[in-house]
Amino acid sequence: MTLNRIADSTSHSAANSSSTPAVFIDGEAGTTGLQIGGRLAQLSSVSVISIDHDHRKDPAARRAMMAESDLVVLCLPDDAAKQAVALAGSLGDAAPKIVDASTAHRTSKGWVYGFPEMTPTQSGKIKKARRVANPGCYASGAIALIKPLIEAGFIAPDDPLTINAVSGYSGGGKAMIADYESGNGPAFQLYGLGLDHKHIPEIMAHSGLTRQPLLVPSVAAFAQGMLVSLPLQLDSLEQPPSLSDLDELFNAYYANAGAKVHYHYNGEEAACHANKLQVDPVKGSDTMDLWVFGNEAEHQALLVARLDNLGKGAAGAAVQNIELMLGL
Repeated sequence: MTLNRIADSTSHSAANSSSTPAVFIDGEAGTTGLQIGGRLAQLSSVSVISIDHDHRKDPAARRAMMAESDLVVLCLPDDAAKQAVALAGSLGDAAPKIVDASTAHRTSKGWVYGFPEMTPTQSGKIKKARRVANPGCYASGAIALIKPLIEAGFIAPDDPLTINAVSGYSGGGKAMIADYESGNGPAFQLYGLGLDHKHIPEIMAHSGLTRQPLLVPSVAAFAQGMLVSLPLQLDSLEQPPSLSDLDELFNAYYANAGAKVHYHYNGEEAACHANKLQVDPVKGSDTMDLWVFGNEAEHQALLVARLDNLGKGAAGAAVQNIELMLGL
């Protein structure tokens, strides 16, 4: 086995002596792994270690890499992620911290959900955590919209909600990416028509919903970015808010969220003045934008979250969690 360093050519012991934590990406060849590796390579505050390609599926070699690491990022299918957690756990007190980018542990006991802006105390929990589950992309947008409404009492946990979402094709895996990049992908397609998308359990668990929302995901012919929207018939809610009530709620809720989540008060942004909202401005960004639009006369509102499915929806969120967990 060979050990390669992306961001630092020093040995692990030398890196530790200079307080530079080592990060191992288990599954670095996938889309999310490559995105995380690229972001970490730009940070002088971490040393990224990489397993030899021929040993990437060798448990003994991976365990040795974990022993060399301060933190391991799992970019693996769910079953493989669970196996990797057990492998890391076999190191006992020497086990590294873990950020899991799979779906496997997003509702699991003992894992902290890696959405720092979800509550005022969530970033503090992530800082202290040894195991963090990175959120799903659709889930991040949906939770950002729904949780404040439930906490304010504007919607009840068992209200029937519909979440409409469209994502760039880069979130669909290698086969979908290959189809679109070869020109064979459709302009637009709905999927998950069994209404059992894998992000639903985490949306419910972390937003406070007790009734399963109707999540309608879709993919369009652009590489990165997504729009997650929540339509509301305000007069059908238990405590019907006005549009100004919603504005005030989201403005206050995210006022101290930091640089990664922005609420655009009263729909402020030039792109919105023409009653249009495009996904392009968020491409390559690790931030999330939130809006409330509506028709006061008809008692209707449309809440929208915009994020890059590879940024705040995946790799950008993972790096944010890594920095919090390592105290960078």
